[in-house]
Amino acid sequence: MRFLRRSGTTTEDSPEAGTAEGAPGIESHNNKGYTPAKGRATPKRREAEGKRRGPVAPPPRTMRESMKRNRELKKSNPNYKAERRAEAQERQRRMAEGDERYLMPRDKGPVKAHVRDLVDSRRNLLGLFMPLALVVFLALLIPYPRIQQYATLLCTLLLLAMAVEGFISGRRITKQAREKFPKETINGRSIGWYAFVRASQIRKLRMPKPRVKPGDALS
Repeated sequence: MRFLRRSGTTTEDSPEAGTAEGAPGIESHNNKGYTPAKGRATPKRREAEGKRRGPVAPPPRTMRESMKRNRELKKSNPNYKAERRAEAQERQRRMAEGDERYLMPRDKGPVKAHVRDLVDSRRNLLGLFMPLALVVFLALLIPYPRIQQYATLLCTLLLLAMAVEGFISGRRITKQAREKFPKETINGRSIGWYAFVRASQIRKLRMPKPRVKPGDALS
């Protein structure tokens, strides 16, 4: 009995037992749910991927360096040309649809989008500008002075009519844009010139593509 009592006393008063039971917040490593502390924050996914891929190369400073890097990419990736072609086609498609992320700076913004709709909703004499330039070029190839004179006179009259129409249309579109967006600072010359250039292009070649048809009413 004395042996048993001494053994129990020794077990209860042992330093190991006191350390295990008396220290708060310390759990035994033998517990099934125990997870040791890492001592550092868990890295983000972007940081982990960056370390795995290595440092990002600086942009090329010269055209020769850019061409050299493109050759290296072509060698390392056999599908490089196909991927670049697919990316270019995707950018072209998004730009044609009017996606703001892919538009050029001159075409961005709701004001410019409304101006394009105003131009595309009407048939303009300025749309004959490029065909007229082709007519002038063909007239110069014809070896008949009288035909050249008539063609020159006709082209001069059409150019004057286009200039007048462009001026009037620019003022009208600027006024409508200011009424549509009263809180925006709209430069009349910039909007007028933007509308003039848009109207002088052939409808099928306009970029972004027209969203409205001629004769459609705009709110």
